[in-house]
Amino acid sequence: MTYPISGGTQPLRIYMPEGSGSGPLPVVVYYHGGGWVIADLDTYEASAMALARKANAIVVSVEYRHAPENKFPAAHEDAFAAYKWVLANAGQFGGDPAKLAVAGESAGGNLAANVAIMARDGNVQAPLHMLLVYPVAGTDLTTPSYIANQNAMPLSKAAIGWFVDKTLAKPEDAKSPMLNLATMADLKGLPPATVINAEIDPLFSDGEMLVEKLKAASVKTTHLTYKGMTHEFFGLDAVVADAKTAQDAAARNLRAAFEPPAR
Repeated sequence: MTYPISGGTQPLRIYMPEGSGSGPLPVVVYYHGGGWVIADLDTYEASAMALARKANAIVVSVEYRHAPENKFPAAHEDAFAAYKWVLANAGQFGGDPAKLAVAGESAGGNLAANVAIMARDGNVQAPLHMLLVYPVAGTDLTTPSYIANQNAMPLSKAAIGWFVDKTLAKPEDAKSPMLNLATMADLKGLPPATVINAEIDPLFSDGEMLVEKLKAASVKTTHLTYKGMTHEFFGLDAVVADAKTAQDAAARNLRAAFEPPAR
């Protein structure tokens, strides 16, 4: 399907769990990674399919405008537009608009967290949970993990520098709280979060700092670090055992968020 943005539309893809029945299902609004520059719905399809299957939820995988043709904050604006579209239209595809979560990997993790912030600030229905997989949470490229993993694959420090250069419209954008979630953003009042980190990843420190900031803001946060794993491992459950374990943990937390509270 498509959702409207300023001046046009963007595609989204809806994944239904097998054997889901006729009742409305919870919905996960998922944002792919790629530094806001590369990748698309196909690149991250494995993650979306796994979450739909394991969380027994509809997953709406969102495309958004990319840099350098569309500079920051175009992707963030689109991410929130997609979230509001899902809220308004979930019933069209068997979703329950009262049971929404946001999820994302890498740059998509940053988008997911920002959607929760924009919902809070715009008095829009909040997601029930945030699944943030090795999220971009800052623009400081001198953190310990950037130094230790500067030549890591498939994501290196140089690659992130390239993404940042292509994404920012002007140098002062690097100081935006939207990009600096771990140091400058107001995280109070956000929904519970699951933050998943890979050890061999320039973004490892970003995830750790974001967890500390979330906890300091009294946001219930689960932090999972997978040793020996690299950036992009999450969708590789067909060949990487820790990817399956991480997906299972993420799905458990999503299902728990969707369940009604015990009487």
